[in-house]
Amino acid sequence: MLTKNELKYIQSLYHKKQRDQDGLFIAEGPKLAEELINSEFEIKHVYAVREWVQRNPTVKALVTEISEIELSRVSNLQTPNEVVIVAKQTQTIGEPILKENLTIVLDGIQDPGNMGTIIRIADWFGISQIVCSNDCVEIYNPKVVQSTMGSILRVRCWYKDFEAWEFRNEVPFFGALLNGENIYGTKKATEGVVVIGNESKGIREPMLSNITHPVTIPRTGAAESLNAAVATGIIVGCLVNLQGQ
Repeated sequence: MLTKNELKYIQSLYHKKQRDQDGLFIAEGPKLAEELINSEFEIKHVYAVREWVQRNPTVKALVTEISEIELSRVSNLQTPNEVVIVAKQTQTIGEPILKENLTIVLDGIQDPGNMGTIIRIADWFGISQIVCSNDCVEIYNPKVVQSTMGSILRVRCWYKDFEAWEFRNEVPFFGALLNGENIYGTKKATEGVVVIGNESKGIREPMLSNITHPVTIPRTGAAESLNAAVATGIIVGCLVNLQGQ
């Protein structure tokens, strides 16, 4: 059973200020719960309905059994799903290694759904590092966490001031631009950086000046644009070009 203070505190973690202050985040649902419990992330507290608790008797974390009504009060989902976990954020240390890796760079991605989907796309294609501008949406935003479907546990993310980020431009920088090379004709890349711009403003300076390989997704229909996550999936899929291995 939840106390009023516990209820209030869990609800506060849906706000960035509280998450940043305490270094915690919220994850919901059996799939994310299973992945988190089997990961290296530190679980602070599990709040779950009886059915979930009975199916998971060996969880090595503090577990509080709650009712369906209590679950609905602590959940951020339209359809609450059995379990809410409070876990500790991890801090990405070191620097991304651009050489001999594919890296996704996100310039001003602010939609949580796009951010979460891009993290999931990276995981799908075996890309383990993403670099975000400081004005990108926070990866521990609950909507981002949920839309990654667990991929947030496997993809490392850095936040950087692009004007101050010091790196050697030693790998190709592919940028999604309107006047670039047809992505479907681009050769497979074993290393490089894929730069995806803001949903409305595109790639901005100073990152724009680092683009060595502008690429574009040719349009044959009438749609005005693609969202950032869809564009990322197409570009990365073409560069990885699994059939060409």
